[in-house]
Amino acid sequence: MSATARSSSEIIEIGPLLIIPDEHLARADGRVLVLSIRELRLLTELGRRADRIMPREELFRLVWGREMRSGDRSVDVYVRKLRVKLEDALPGWRFIHTHFGFGYRLAAERSGRSQLDNTAATTE
Repeated sequence: MSATARSSSEIIEIGPLLIIPDEHLARADGRVLVLSIRELRLLTELGRRADRIMPREELFRLVWGREMRSGDRSVDVYVRKLRVKLEDALPGWRFIHTHFGFGYRLAAERSGRSQLDNTAATTE
């Protein structure tokens, strides 16, 4: 299989989140997410390395295509924007996790589940 054919079929699935880089598309539970180019590129790079902690500097290089300047907060700003959009599209799920001093990690985890379990336990 050629590199072109292989890359054109790339599909990244993280829980109910589907990323299709070559179609510039991300879907949340089947619904199209409206993302900027940078948001989609950031989501794609995190998705390609799911469950791996990605340093901010490495994410910046991959998404912006150059070295990150000291004090640049672009990655943090775009992570925040992505989190809001993902939480709006998929309430009850968390995807982008911060590892302070290290970077960010993409993994689908249900949020609020333990709170619901605790509430159910106390009402029984």
